[in-house]
Amino acid sequence: MSSETLKSIFETRESQVRSYCRSFDTVFTKASGSEMTNTDGKTYIDFLAGCSSLNYGHNDPDMKQALVDHILGDGIAHGLDMYTDTKAQFLQAYEDIILKPRGMSHKIMMTGPTGTNAVEAAIKLARKVTGRRNIISFTNAFHGMTMGALSLTGNAGKRAGSGNSNAGLTGVTHMPYDGAFGDGVDTLEHLRMMLTNPSSGIDAPAAFIFEPIQGEGGLNAASQDWIEGIGKLAKELGALVIVDDIQSGCGRSGTYFGFEGMDIDPDMITQAKSLSGFGLPFAALLIKPELDIWKPAEHNGTFRGNTHAFVTARVALEKFWKNDSFQQELADKALILTAGLQAVADEVHGAKLKGRGLMQGVDVGSGELASDICARCFENGLIIETSGAHDEVVKVLAPLTTPTKTFQTGLEILLDATRSATAQHKIAAE
Repeated sequence: MSSETLKSIFETRESQVRSYCRSFDTVFTKASGSEMTNTDGKTYIDFLAGCSSLNYGHNDPDMKQALVDHILGDGIAHGLDMYTDTKAQFLQAYEDIILKPRGMSHKIMMTGPTGTNAVEAAIKLARKVTGRRNIISFTNAFHGMTMGALSLTGNAGKRAGSGNSNAGLTGVTHMPYDGAFGDGVDTLEHLRMMLTNPSSGIDAPAAFIFEPIQGEGGLNAASQDWIEGIGKLAKELGALVIVDDIQSGCGRSGTYFGFEGMDIDPDMITQAKSLSGFGLPFAALLIKPELDIWKPAEHNGTFRGNTHAFVTARVALEKFWKNDSFQQELADKALILTAGLQAVADEVHGAKLKGRGLMQGVDVGSGELASDICARCFENGLIIETSGAHDEVVKVLAPLTTPTKTFQTGLEILLDATRSATAQHKIAAE
């Protein structure tokens, strides 16, 4: 059955809230590695990777085999938060491969299966621990779509989904992220002044929450000085630091966590997206042991921990993070990505590179141009999306495992699309 025939049911029965399908208007049937195939047999290079939920690509063979073996062996499919062998094996792998080598002692809280639930848990716990209510979030932030997480999110369109009054989006002060006013303004100093001035009108914060690299906000990458400064300021004020590493984590920034190599010791870290390694819903909150003051079931849910995801997540850790070889591969690919995106930026007057690691893109200065570039990419077999306050950034989130040749082919499609879109926009402007 063709894509056109199948699409009628979506138009008839699926809610208008659907979004990605409007940019990628075809019906996909299978995927492997860094490629997706539709019902008509056309294959696309995937530079979206489930918004960084598929950092290790589609259907990794080792994760797939482990999951199939688990299912065929009648392994536990759903266990609430009961003890299971698969949970124990995942926790042991996470401790041995991720936490211990980094000198981290954080507890792991299994939350509901999406990143927004991990954020909800973090802000609830910050308020419970400190007895304060105010959370400091930042411009262009995206932390989720449930009410607590949405209160931290800056995007007006996303916030509008809560209703016209935004009455539930309270208890948060939004401050300028690093570089929000350009290179000449120190937003950290601005933040310090506002929070140390007893007449600023801003309540003492329970916590600061930030993304090391703002994914939906336009690939704004905070500097090491700024990130470390937030950590120091939080300590001075008796506030907690929550690092939202949902999109920038699991290797996307070039290291497992987006803040590695920096002098900051987060009190809490949110994890989701590629935590399962296989695209299965799985989120967790890392908590310093002394902050783990929850009473049983104070933050619970039917799907706390995905048992199938424990299987694939463990394999992902063992396969990619037991030594430094994968991280070195990421560094090499980041150079390829930077060079490819610089060629794209050179085609657009005033364009600039954004992000770092394997979370980079090009700010082409216009949402209309960026959308046109992405549409032309899709026509030519590349799935890629925009981000930023005005959708002005063409964002690359290719699987970290993308073969170099495929990576370069995708970048060539992007470059060709940029040239044709730019030429068309110049003609239209004349």
